[in-house]
Amino acid sequence: MLWDTHMHTHFSGDSEADTYEMVQASRNKNVDGICFTDHLDIDQPGQPPDRFLIDFPAYFKEMQAVQTRFHNEFPIQIGLELGLQPHLKEKLINIIQSHPFDFVIGSSHAVHRADPYYPDYYLGKTEDEAYREYFEAILENLAVFDCFDVYGHIDYVVRYGPNKNRYYAYDKFSDVLDEILHTLIQKGKGIEINTGGFRAGLGHPNPAECVLRRYREMGGEIITIGSDAHTPEQTAYEFQKVPDILKEAGFKYYTVFKKRKPVFYPL
Repeated sequence: MLWDTHMHTHFSGDSEADTYEMVQASRNKNVDGICFTDHLDIDQPGQPPDRFLIDFPAYFKEMQAVQTRFHNEFPIQIGLELGLQPHLKEKLINIIQSHPFDFVIGSSHAVHRADPYYPDYYLGKTEDEAYREYFEAILENLAVFDCFDVYGHIDYVVRYGPNKNRYYAYDKFSDVLDEILHTLIQKGKGIEINTGGFRAGLGHPNPAECVLRRYREMGGEIITIGSDAHTPEQTAYEFQKVPDILKEAGFKYYTVFKKRKPVFYPL
């Protein structure tokens, strides 16, 4: 099967999932291993200051206990989904350097002090303008951050736009998307295929297949797989579609990070 390397538990401000239940659900769906990547979103606009913070001593204590419980039965990695904003550069770098993560996803959950999850982000701009601002904000993050391994759900914004992905197309944003992909490749960073897009009703993963294909055409090789699960039922969501999507995009391997180093597995 595949590794699910993007999932959340009760340590994330938007999940109440029990860690052990996430493991058991993943095992029941025959994935080969998992990585927990709970949210750290400091200074997230519109949220209580502590909603997306993590008690790291408690986090590692519980995750290491889970690893011990399933030792030699089921591989479990400890990761983080890091909400990137340029003004947090020094703080986020220090956090990553201070903890023994296996894997770090860098994600954009805030754009210029606004959250694209909420309708207010789209006020006073066209949908295309809102999407372009999101992509340009990714470039702003890439200009200052290297403390992550892959960039998460690059076109995440289309999950929440007024028309979602109905009018979204790679060609509309090819200039900025190509610059994002080129920058990631130059930095030795990867991307993920995030099946949360299917769960959001897009009919496609995040990023869409055309972006995955373009990344591979440009020479990108590092691609991780994640469900973005926030409940046990969401683990390995639509994973049966992933091998064909990746093969059609030109991939022969997918990636799992262990101690921040990429390991490649055949599809």
